[in-house]
Amino acid sequence: MVTQRSGVFIVAGCLALASLSACAGEERQERRLKPLTVREQASSIAKSADGYVVNWAAVLGNQNPWHFGEQVVATIVASDDRGAEVVRMEQPLDAVPPAGTLAFSGQAIAAQRPVKVHLSYRPAQWKPAGRITSAFRAFPVTDVFQRRQKNGSYLVTGRVGNPYRLAAGSLVVTALLRDQAGKLLGGASTFVDDVRSDGKPRFILTVDKPPAGVARAEVVARTWGTTSRPYEELAAGGAVPVHTSRPTTPPFEKDRGRQEMPGTAGRP
Repeated sequence: MVTQRSGVFIVAGCLALASLSACAGEERQERRLKPLTVREQASSIAKSADGYVVNWAAVLGNQNPWHFGEQVVATIVASDDRGAEVVRMEQPLDAVPPAGTLAFSGQAIAAQRPVKVHLSYRPAQWKPAGRITSAFRAFPVTDVFQRRQKNGSYLVTGRVGNPYRLAAGSLVVTALLRDQAGKLLGGASTFVDDVRSDGKPRFILTVDKPPAGVARAEVVARTWGTTSRPYEELAAGGAVPVHTSRPTTPPFEKDRGRQEMPGTAGRP
């Protein structure tokens, strides 16, 4: 015989078991997720009028096709020849899209001359994506012009587009500086605001103290924010159709895609 009190205990026990099972499932999923990988990174040190310019750039990779990597923080430490820290700063990074990459850069001024720069990363917090991987499209960068200036600085300009129907409030444009062989040497970043699908705003990047050996810049654009929300909102609004103009050629007189099977001639 099951009394009312014992029935309450049974229901409570079932709910507790279900909760434990759900938590265990989430923990197993977290264990299956692969950590972010450092695909490449570089740093440089240059003398300036204010001291020493410490520049860094890196590319992080996300191997998980269904999750964003959020709340990632890079810690940059520059030390002198005695091992003493002359620069220490934390740089919050933008969310890394599913099965995608994140290119970022940064710069700091040191009063004493550093000889070594070290980058470390706080593990990502994982957020399930609300769309399939292909819904998170790249932001096209066009009309890129780059040149080393007479004063030694490196100039990069171009235009950035938006493949989505909704306007992107802010996009981060990063120029990865590479040598002739493609090795990463450093980078620089800037912001472009209110990027709409029917316009391509211009960006200008100037690296005052570029590393030696820079031969070209690879330019990429991304959403700004430590969480997936900006990217998710753009993807939820839908992408702009690739082909929007009507055909200019007349239709075929006969459908070339239809092929009759042998022995079926004359049949309806």
